[in-house]
Amino acid sequence: MNGLFYNIQRMALFPLQSRRGYDFALIKEGSQEETMIVVIGLGSIIVIGLVVHFVRFGFRRAKKGAVSGPRRFSPLSLRRIIASYGLDKDQRKLLEFVFRNSEVDDPARALKNPAILDKHFKKAFRVIEQTADSEEDAQRRLAQLFSLRNAIESAPGIGGGISSTAQIGDNTPVVLSTGRNSYPVHVISTKGETLLAEAPRNSLGSPIKVAKGTRVTLSVFTKTSKGFAFDTRVIGYADTSHGTALELAHSGKSKPLAQRRFRRKETNARCTFNLVFVETKKAGRKQTQKMVVDSRRHTGTILDISAGGCSIKTSAPLQVGSRLKIEIVYSDESIITVLGQVIRTNRSGGVGTIIYTKFLKVPRRAFNDINAMVFGYDEG
Repeated sequence: MNGLFYNIQRMALFPLQSRRGYDFALIKEGSQEETMIVVIGLGSIIVIGLVVHFVRFGFRRAKKGAVSGPRRFSPLSLRRIIASYGLDKDQRKLLEFVFRNSEVDDPARALKNPAILDKHFKKAFRVIEQTADSEEDAQRRLAQLFSLRNAIESAPGIGGGISSTAQIGDNTPVVLSTGRNSYPVHVISTKGETLLAEAPRNSLGSPIKVAKGTRVTLSVFTKTSKGFAFDTRVIGYADTSHGTALELAHSGKSKPLAQRRFRRKETNARCTFNLVFVETKKAGRKQTQKMVVDSRRHTGTILDISAGGCSIKTSAPLQVGSRLKIEIVYSDESIITVLGQVIRTNRSGGVGTIIYTKFLKVPRRAFNDINAMVFGYDEG
């Protein structure tokens, strides 16, 4: 800039210096017209110089800053990225709302990282709660939001996988299969040269002895509902603080399993349930069916839950196929009520049974509350 003003000064004084015998005192005594001409000429030269300087240097800086600045959200780019997700038109629009609301400039990165994705969905969850016109409108929009989140969750290629049993975390629930029998157990530890898992138990709660060298399969689901199976073998048994544990050889080869439709979360929520019977009445040639809720109420504890089902630990004797009206204590002021059916049972130690249920009917409010619990959007 110093060089610029130096050149401007030379250009402005040159006409004055080129005139012989020019008397600077004439500016005061001469005509005002000549003085105005000099001032206007000098001002024009300065303006032109500033324009030239900005064109030469300012444009370059602006162009350089545009390249290094943050990218703007692009709906067209997002549609190309999610082309393989199987989303419908309304779901694509809703996902655009989620990303615009969080000012996401890299949707591909967000979609590949469940933690980042949930951060943006949780923000949209809060916005819907605060801006809905009514409670009915809020529940409708939240149901659409969770349906979209579950659709992304079950899409192929989303989230990380497990390539080795050494990557399984402590206390992770797995299924131990030997022959035609399968047993739900928990991994105690994967540190060291072997994997320690709970010893399987039969329907009466008694430990099952699995011979050393027996080939078994471990099936595990990640937090993003992706399933993997590992073929391994029994090394022996070991005493731990959790009791007698089964020692298994580590495996570095995984096989993908069919993906769960909904994410599952371990919990320790209280619940009550009643048996539900289907009563058939005949009126001439017509038959009508009506569900009748038994008055006897049983108590239990929800061990894990998803929008598609849950497992309950209870002392009540139940048969596979039984229908249940389940009431889950969601908070001090909220109860989640669903209709479920027992699909499998398993004895839990010496006392109690674990029943695995699939949900047959989930009201919209219950669907939203369960998903909020599973994805952690109800947390502050």
